[in-house]
Amino acid sequence: MLRMSFTFIVIVILVGCTSTSTSTTNTTESPSITEPTGVEQTATDIPSSESPVSENTFSPEQYTIQEYPVPAGTHPHDVAPAPDGTVWYTAQHVGALGRLDPVTGETHHIPLGSGSAPHGVIIGPDGAPWVTDGGLNAIVQVDPQTEEVQVFPLPAGSGNANLNTAVFDLSGIQWFTGQNGIYGRLNPTTGDMQVFDAPRGRGPYGITVTPEGVVYYASLAGSYVGRIDAQTSEASVLEPPTSGQGARRVWSDSQGRIWVSEWNAGQVAMYHPANNSWKEWKLPGNRPQVYAVYVDDQDIVWLTDFGSNSIVRFDPTLELFTAFELPSPNAAVRQLLGRPGEIWGAESGTDKLVVIRTGVR
Repeated sequence: MLRMSFTFIVIVILVGCTSTSTSTTNTTESPSITEPTGVEQTATDIPSSESPVSENTFSPEQYTIQEYPVPAGTHPHDVAPAPDGTVWYTAQHVGALGRLDPVTGETHHIPLGSGSAPHGVIIGPDGAPWVTDGGLNAIVQVDPQTEEVQVFPLPAGSGNANLNTAVFDLSGIQWFTGQNGIYGRLNPTTGDMQVFDAPRGRGPYGITVTPEGVVYYASLAGSYVGRIDAQTSEASVLEPPTSGQGARRVWSDSQGRIWVSEWNAGQVAMYHPANNSWKEWKLPGNRPQVYAVYVDDQDIVWLTDFGSNSIVRFDPTLELFTAFELPSPNAAVRQLLGRPGEIWGAESGTDKLVVIRTGVR
């Protein structure tokens, strides 16, 4: 038996804007189920106080949560579900890329090289997993069939970038961030790589691309969102309304709006490039700490909250938060990624992967 935990909605809140190893594991923990509660807040441009309970029309029955244990000591940091059903994850503490078969629960590790400490993983246009490896100070591609590892080191003189996250633009160029104050670009065909100094130095973290091909990144230490000009490779600074908010990760929706997880402020922000406007929403709870953000194919925003140990669903149209408490305590989900009907995260604090299945395909 796989370890499986099924849970329904726990909080529903309406707010106003403001060497190679293999492992198979078995557990028998029972599902955890709780009933939702609803609280409505008036829509404003800043977080507002709670208002009386109102009717909730959101149905929880279609949602389930399942956890998949990975080898102990792995510290999975990021996760990337592939179209073929495979789920890739960075095994940061053991210098490997992991692959999970969600049908059997089997995991398999592919060593990335001596000194490796992989952070981010995404699926590229070629169908291969691409890794930002802070230990190797390199971008790494793994062939999903042969498991051959190809390493693209940062240019000589770049220094330790503390590589974080990557994204591919519409022309197939990979853009990436480094928390020590850089962003860069890689042409996978030629191997040509360039690294640029980020405005305000340290901080570049999450990165995203819009449907129009515009690349944005978040600067955690700099508390801003950067917009990269694809022609000049220069980054311009966009200031969220809340000072020192700690913009950690970013994601574009289908309209090209940029959603930002604000770690220090406990908020989610939305930047609309069409009119250069911002909105922010405070997450439910006493001390939210918003780490990851991801927007699914239905334009629903998903976040992780360290403060409540939950994955949080946000409906931008209804301004409705729904928090799913994670079955394991201190899960520390640092990143989210998905495919239709599934939202995946890596529980770095518990050595597990987790998926929310929405029943929407």
